[in-house]
Amino acid sequence: MAEGAKQQMPARRKARKRALDVLYEADLRNQPPVEVLAGYLERIEKPHPEHLGYAVGLVEGVAAHLDRIDELIASYAEGWTLDRMPVVDRNLARIAVYELLYVDELDDPVAISEAVELARQMSTDDSPRFLNGVLGRIAEYATR
Repeated sequence: MAEGAKQQMPARRKARKRALDVLYEADLRNQPPVEVLAGYLERIEKPHPEHLGYAVGLVEGVAAHLDRIDELIASYAEGWTLDRMPVVDRNLARIAVYELLYVDELDDPVAISEAVELARQMSTDDSPRFLNGVLGRIAEYATR
């Protein structure tokens, strides 16, 4: 792995974790993600960490495309409605689907494996397998 890629991976993972924190809070409070993001940005330490720009882009991107993203997740999450999914899984899926569809410089397998890894750390035992399946089906659809 190239030296730059080694350094980039942890920064992007931190960015996804921050985006997940914001989306999770917005979901629980039933507030627009961009409003929650504004409050989050006021509370975090200065100077801002270098990965913050990617985190902000993820939250804003998910918010801008939320209806389309949720429509895809709902149609490819066999046997699950969005409401029945754990909040962490739903928002990890939203981040990954945004990356699959709208972040061209990121390879699909990276977006999927990052969501699966965060699910492994932060959600249920079944979450990594569930997200891998749903996101794999969406990635297949997206490359058609």
